[in-house]
Amino acid sequence: MRVLCALIPWILAMPVAWAQQPSPMVGLLELSGPGATSGAHFKAGLELAAKEINAAGGILGRPVALTIRDTQTSPAIAKALAAKAVDDGAYVVFGPIFSGSVLVSMEELRRAEVPNLVGGEATSITQRGNPYVFRTSFSQANAMPKVGRYVAQDLGARSVAVVYVNNDFGKGGRDALVEDLGRRNVRIAADISTDQGQIDFSGPVLRAKQAGADALFVYLNVDESARMLRELRKQGYDKPVVGETTIMQQSVIDLAGEAANGARGHVGLTVDAPNAAILAYAERFEREAKFRSSHDGLKGYIALYTVKAATERAGRVDARALAQAIRGQCFSAGQTPGLLMDLCYDDKGDLDRESFMVEVKAGKQTVVGTLPPLRPR
Repeated sequence: MRVLCALIPWILAMPVAWAQQPSPMVGLLELSGPGATSGAHFKAGLELAAKEINAAGGILGRPVALTIRDTQTSPAIAKALAAKAVDDGAYVVFGPIFSGSVLVSMEELRRAEVPNLVGGEATSITQRGNPYVFRTSFSQANAMPKVGRYVAQDLGARSVAVVYVNNDFGKGGRDALVEDLGRRNVRIAADISTDQGQIDFSGPVLRAKQAGADALFVYLNVDESARMLRELRKQGYDKPVVGETTIMQQSVIDLAGEAANGARGHVGLTVDAPNAAILAYAERFEREAKFRSSHDGLKGYIALYTVKAATERAGRVDARALAQAIRGQCFSAGQTPGLLMDLCYDDKGDLDRESFMVEVKAGKQTVVGTLPPLRPR
């Protein structure tokens, strides 16, 4: 009897002790190489969300245990780190951001049935029937029709020169836009491929000028986007320059300087959005990280809060249950303020929510329009 009485406090304490076990989460991010800028922002967003969630009691009483690893912007390293995350018992994996790395690392996580919230935008990511992969931004298939509509309707362009980076990200975006412009009877006057990490953009800009198109679409990585904008200014390019999220982020604007002014584009996320929750996030992020958040910071931050909302909906910390609680579901920022905006996932893992059209004015993004979700709730 005395032994049983001695065990009772220990038995009663078991649920409490179990609730305190951390939820292991891993970020596979580009912290060096061509993706370092994007990775640094995504990492800071994740870390801010983890700090806030833990200060508020964790997820179902469990603290978030976040580990960040550097893929070095290498698909092979990303794949190896994904396997390590599985071995380490990760509940969920965030990243990579670059589509080429996502396409190989997500297969490791699929086999292990570990949910994976990725930053990549290549259309093919969610076309492979992987029930464990989810985007933190729009797919190119969802974003490019908004760009095409702006080019054809708002700009009235009948011909477009396209400059893209020759990787999975660049080719996927180029293909999605060209297909959409074709449906709108907009002619591709020049189709210009560039290399990842390219330094000299004098040739691509000269080809774009010689094409005589009504507008120029630019779809490159961060550093290359800034170099392209500077070369456009140097050669006196005077037609509208339109891009998507990457070319619009503040790090590109800062690197390009005055050459960025006048560039326009569609962004899924921006800290300049007319949204009180996003503006408050931007202040908190800058206090913690000591730099201004890009869309990648927002992606990391919202991704972790999505995991929180879905885990609480599932009612348990279980990887399979988490994936089921995200796929095909909608989440409300009213119930989970860290989401910042209402959002929905379809049955493929593609994301839908409001987005924005912006223009660079005086070295800053200016939101010139708010676009509704493609599929209203």
